[in-house]
Amino acid sequence: MSDFRLEKVHYVPQALEPGVVYASDEYKVAVHLCACGCGSKVPVSLGPAGWTLTERNGRPTIRPSIGSGQLPCRSHYLITEGQVDWAPAMSAAQTVAALKSDHRRREAHYREAARNSRWWVRLWKTFQRWVGLV
Repeated sequence: MSDFRLEKVHYVPQALEPGVVYASDEYKVAVHLCACGCGSKVPVSLGPAGWTLTERNGRPTIRPSIGSGQLPCRSHYLITEGQVDWAPAMSAAQTVAALKSDHRRREAHYREAARNSRWWVRLWKTFQRWVGLV
């Protein structure tokens, strides 16, 4: 598989079509069949603590790379405007390091979100925007 198109969905269908990235804005997830053709479903969580998905002319770009180090194929690639850009297969150690990095990024995001949810922080940020400091 070397070419993907984007299909916006509410729910990801049970049967996936090769070459399609199914994206649900409501559930903040994108799912596609592995680009190597092995048939494995590859989900990516979207949002500030996950991957980003952008669209241009119906063609998806997903960042950062998609590493399927936990799958038998061990595929590693980027999807850029619907085109697959292959990267070297991930070793077991690289997969573990990537999973740990993802976990740290999520923890940092939620820790920051909790800190910013305090009423006085929100009030201070509103004041800063109001007076033009931010």
